Amino acid sequence: MPHLAKVTNDADTTKHINDKMGEFELGPEDNGDFGTSVYGSKFTAMDIPKHEMPEGEMPRDIAYRLIKDDLTLDGTPTLNLASFVTTYMEEEAEKLMVESFSKNFIDYEEYPVSADIQNRCVNMIARLFNVPSHDDKTNAMGTSTVGSSEAIMLATLAMKKRWQNKRKAAGKDFSKPNIIMNSAVQVCWEKAARYFDVEEKFVYCTNDRYVIDPEEAVNLVDENTIGICSILGTTYTGEYEDTKAINDLLAEKNIDCPIHVDAASGGFVAPFVNPNLVWDFRLEKVVSINVSGHKYGLVYPGVGWAVWRDPEFLPKELIFNINYLGADQASFTLNFSRGASQVIGQYYQLIRLGKKGYRSIMCNLTRTADYLALSVQKMGFILMSKTRGQGLPLVAFRLNLDDGHKFDEFAIAHQLRERGWVVPAYTMAPHSETMKLMRVVVREDFSRSRCDALVADLELALHELTKMDEKKLEAHQEHMKSHGAKNHRRKNMNQHFTDEKHSLQGKHGKTHAVC
Repeated sequence: MPHLAKVTNDADTTKHINDKMGEFELGPEDNGDFGTSVYGSKFTAMDIPKHEMPEGEMPRDIAYRLIKDDLTLDGTPTLNLASFVTTYMEEEAEKLMVESFSKNFIDYEEYPVSADIQNRCVNMIARLFNVPSHDDKTNAMGTSTVGSSEAIMLATLAMKKRWQNKRKAAGKDFSKPNIIMNSAVQVCWEKAARYFDVEEKFVYCTNDRYVIDPEEAVNLVDENTIGICSILGTTYTGEYEDTKAINDLLAEKNIDCPIHVDAASGGFVAPFVNPNLVWDFRLEKVVSINVSGHKYGLVYPGVGWAVWRDPEFLPKELIFNINYLGADQASFTLNFSRGASQVIGQYYQLIRLGKKGYRSIMCNLTRTADYLALSVQKMGFILMSKTRGQGLPLVAFRLNLDDGHKFDEFAIAHQLRERGWVVPAYTMAPHSETMKLMRVVVREDFSRSRCDALVADLELALHELTKMDEKKLEAHQEHMKSHGAKNHRRKNMNQHFTDEKHSLQGKHGKTHAVC
């Protein structure tokens, strides 16, 4: 997610090593002739502009090379096993997306086919989630979003407005809405609740349960509850929450409370790997679902999707009918202008792969995840994620405390980082935050051979840490701390709000898992 950037003060921008170097003559200075090579130009001997737009221009090849060189210090996306985000697409898909960069997706009059492609995607995804399209009385609908975060914001708004309308019609107070969710939710759920003034009611994880407890969730429902969030693949351990159990308990107790399924990660996995799992619109209480196209939907970031069972669950006053760019359109979105590329990329994947292609990819990922799970167990780790398609194709694991290791999961993650791998270490969700774990997300481009390379480096990291005595381990811990603290690029992150106390991280000091 975008971070708050710090705007550097003028005094800070003048602190540069060149100030201390003094003037010295090395020969004639480049006079700006654009025919020279990139690294022979005057721009290469200057600091790349960081704080203020330069007065003059520079040649395009030099601007390109300077930025490209700067970006080489980024990590390698294929080795970033922390993220669910797609890092590979076929050349034809990339070409289509590049050709669509200049299209403003919201301009339906100018780009009617792009708009229709969104409608095709919504139809395919809604049917994948078993929307009751066979019922003539059903009028399911959906929209593309920037990602699941926007989709979740829209779903929260819809649940809140529907609840408020019912309370107003009954002449009751509508000022204290709440929503029920697992404490292991992605941070966008906290944002949605706080931004739209909805109280968060958490079902907390325990040391042996990392998903929502259906009975506890239903017991938290009161007259002010706008809905329950059920996650199809938590970010920590990849487990699927039991949406059917929540649905059945609500029906059994005759409680009118909608369920929104956060299928950000699992929406493009479960239908192909575990089709018998009932979590979607087959359940009467499930009124809306979101999914990330840029995760296991296999599209570059960022694109998401939100689908509603029926207009009953999407209040009309949230919809804006506009004719802004020459065509009538109904809009339910938090933003307006947006590129068409990601939607077109999603359509390419849906028709290029089809159900068979997605099934083949997701089953391969599941096999690789199971292989990795078995490998880490053989090393003595405790497995925290599910195997054989009972959860996302990821592997969450932790050290066995009975083994008496002098190091922790963060030390292992640091060792792997020095070998190029980004395998994050986390503290678990609140009320079980003393537990540490590591997580590997198995994506499409994480082949069996690359998995073997990770296993070898993980074994090496364990070996290196195990043979360190306590003094060396202390020095290693200090190195880890200073490595993070001295990263000059973090200085541009805004530190003004580090003392906030309203988020789960602010309250419990826990670490949010990366999506």
